[in-house]
Amino acid sequence: MVSARNPPRYVCVIGAGPSGLVAARELKKEGHNVVVLEQNHDVGGQWLYDPKVEGEHPLGKGATSSGLNVHSSIYESLRLTSPREIMGFTDFPFLIKKGRDTRRFPGHKELLLYLKDFCEWFCLREMIRFNTKVVYVGMLDYDGIGKDFKWIVKSKVKDSDKVISEMFDAVVVATGHYSHPRLPSIKGMDAWKRKQMHSHLYRVPEPFRNQVVVVVGNSLSGQDISMELVNVAKEIHLSAKSLNVSEGLSKVISKHDNLHLHPSIECLHEDGRVVFVDGSWLSANTIIYCTGYSYSFPFLDTKGAVAVDDDRVGPLFEHTFPPNLAPSLSFIGIPRKIIGFPFFESQAKWIAQLLSGKRSLPSKEDMLKSIQEFYQSREAAGIPKHYTHDIAEFEYCDKYGDYVGFPHLEDWRKDLCISALVNSDVNLETYRDSYDDEELLRVAHQSPHFTQLEAKDCSSL
Repeated sequence: MVSARNPPRYVCVIGAGPSGLVAARELKKEGHNVVVLEQNHDVGGQWLYDPKVEGEHPLGKGATSSGLNVHSSIYESLRLTSPREIMGFTDFPFLIKKGRDTRRFPGHKELLLYLKDFCEWFCLREMIRFNTKVVYVGMLDYDGIGKDFKWIVKSKVKDSDKVISEMFDAVVVATGHYSHPRLPSIKGMDAWKRKQMHSHLYRVPEPFRNQVVVVVGNSLSGQDISMELVNVAKEIHLSAKSLNVSEGLSKVISKHDNLHLHPSIECLHEDGRVVFVDGSWLSANTIIYCTGYSYSFPFLDTKGAVAVDDDRVGPLFEHTFPPNLAPSLSFIGIPRKIIGFPFFESQAKWIAQLLSGKRSLPSKEDMLKSIQEFYQSREAAGIPKHYTHDIAEFEYCDKYGDYVGFPHLEDWRKDLCISALVNSDVNLETYRDSYDDEELLRVAHQSPHFTQLEAKDCSSL
């Protein structure tokens, strides 16, 4: 829906990771005045690798009122699980650059450099305040209707006790969702005397040399860390909810004598024993929990309008707008299991155009009805609340784009994504370096995405 043009808004974007950067770019395009508050010393968010985790609580429980001290969960050897061709924003492809990491599945440092390139190309750095942590976001003079009120944002500069308080017309929360560890509930966990840690703080394998290590969870991080530890640890015991694992993981386990698969853990004992639900047990030195992350917004005070319930952030219309506070409050980057960068871009365009008045949202009642219908459809399909924001549908991304006139995902992007997923299921150890999709690559590189840039420099914004 299109409505009358609004005057420029003063907008606070929280976070300078991928979603925050593209939000700043789109808001700038629409003529808004933008301030990006970033707690770290540079852009990148999750992709700004931090090797210094000493002193942090191993289970990620060292959170302050404004979040964890260590934001990034990236480990040193991490490589992308998707090919670079499908990554990148629609008008700024993730190209190979001479003298850098030229692999199709590059390491995390290369993606950080891409984000820095994006930031420089669109002159975003001038809008960002680094080393500035948001400690409070709340409403000023909220009338319960959601119109004509302001947001108070309080922040602290690193190594300073002074709190800076500012007023904004709108706030975009772009803080990511891979920093607040999610832990299982296991009998005896609090009494277990040996080392326990969440993968959030895993960086390198050397500290685990000659140890017996239990890795809980066979997600991407659990698989990656297990495969890295086989070269240094005495034994690695991978605990998974189901023993029916992918062909690729089965090949890896059969290849390494010191890597073993187990069912879920039943309980832990003070003497170091780890007992599994099938009755088997072992004595371990370390347990690494690769059990995912939870959404957390410790700075946000919406008087109950937005809450996190078992990792369901809501109510949010299309995972973005709380109906009672939209569009002055929005969230970007909440959905998971999508081709992230293009989706973040479509979210950013919608937010920016709503604030400028180019488009309008449905009524509050219609948004709430849509949310309830979505929840009911997930429940009917047997999907736990914890997975509310797991999309895993190209069709949804295309439907979302229709709200703002954003182009549907190109077929080559979808095909390359599926090809990488299929290959990883079969060839877990080699899929990043061995693939058979040359025809898909040819089609991709002939697309406008790779042959031209929409914007030539900052002056076009």
